[in-house]
Amino acid sequence: MKTAKYALVRTLPVLAGYLVLGLGFGVLLESKGYGAGWAFVMSTLIYAGSMQYMAVDLLAGGASLIAAALMTFTVNARHLFYGISMVERYRDAGPAKPYLIFALTDETYSLVCSGGVPEGVDRKRYFFLVSLFDHLYWIAGSVLGALVGAVLPFDSTGIDFSMTALFLVVMTEQWRENKDHRPALVGLGVSVACLVIFGADEFLIPAMVGIALVLTLLRRRLQPPAQEKEVTADVRD
Repeated sequence: MKTAKYALVRTLPVLAGYLVLGLGFGVLLESKGYGAGWAFVMSTLIYAGSMQYMAVDLLAGGASLIAAALMTFTVNARHLFYGISMVERYRDAGPAKPYLIFALTDETYSLVCSGGVPEGVDRKRYFFLVSLFDHLYWIAGSVLGALVGAVLPFDSTGIDFSMTALFLVVMTEQWRENKDHRPALVGLGVSVACLVIFGADEFLIPAMVGIALVLTLLRRRLQPPAQEKEVTADVRD
């Protein structure tokens, strides 16, 4: 019970964000002629906020499977690097591991990685519940948006910017909660450099690769002493 309560409290900011963002996605989807059923299926099986927004245009424009696959890989390539950093945390997750991998969104990643859990909270169960709660929030927001969009007329112009807004909120929260800003500064610096070098349309993947390489090289320097001992102990076990 304590674990569930702690996970619920920690995910409340995501609840607020996902309801609004899911609402926007549902409205946008409905405006293109796809109803609440589509919203439910896409949010349950795809569960990729920014990609779902882009998928609306792909569906409406009749994009080919190859084009959709390439676009999906480009937009969600960052999750490859998320996954690498979660190997140790999810190593002993048991039967829940496939779902934890599937449900690893930007916001869930932020919550799972933002420090440890208090005494009395089951760490493995906490990871699962954070993932599940966030997923349910997104589904609820998406379906609600589609239902509202079917009843009330909406101008969907600019709705797709809401994902960017949430990313900024998550980054701001992490910046305020963590005293060590070096990882964030590394990400910002590498991203700006890649933006200048590769341009706005091509910088995402080079930036993610660059961030992963720099953080890997600086891992020992950036890792807190207590966490470093914990990881060493896990490796020995």
